[in-house]
Amino acid sequence: MSTRPRKPLFERLKQGLEEGIAHAKGEITLRTVVMPEEPPEIDAETLVSLRDQSAMSQPVFARMLNVSTKTVQSWEQGVRTPSHASRRLIQIFSEHPETVCRSVGLPPVTLKGVRIENVSPGHRKIVIQDAPSIPKRRPKPTVKNARTKSKIPN
Repeated sequence: MSTRPRKPLFERLKQGLEEGIAHAKGEITLRTVVMPEEPPEIDAETLVSLRDQSAMSQPVFARMLNVSTKTVQSWEQGVRTPSHASRRLIQIFSEHPETVCRSVGLPPVTLKGVRIENVSPGHRKIVIQDAPSIPKRRPKPTVKNARTKSKIPN
């Protein structure tokens, strides 16, 4: 592999200034690049609501995001926060759930009340408006055993 030697710092600065002057005079056009915004933040409660609304188990949700189930569990418990890459994919999923599901081979889902809100300049957050409450798990019914007269859970 061949490498070109770098120009000395002074030469690079001089070239940059000359290009800036030429641009100001209209002699050359410089490229302008617009950087995308940071992915929105998501808290543990919103992540749980998003997953529940999509009717996905933690393993299925983890597989869709290409992370481990333990990672999703730690996000939902508030122990860790999703990486930038995971937050971007969660953003895309919250905006276009059918497309993401189709691309990973899952049946399409529809999400309601999900939006991205500006929290402060440069900071956005995924919010679920009027999120349905997460149903509490009911304890299993007990059955009496005729022999021992004690209650045995199913």
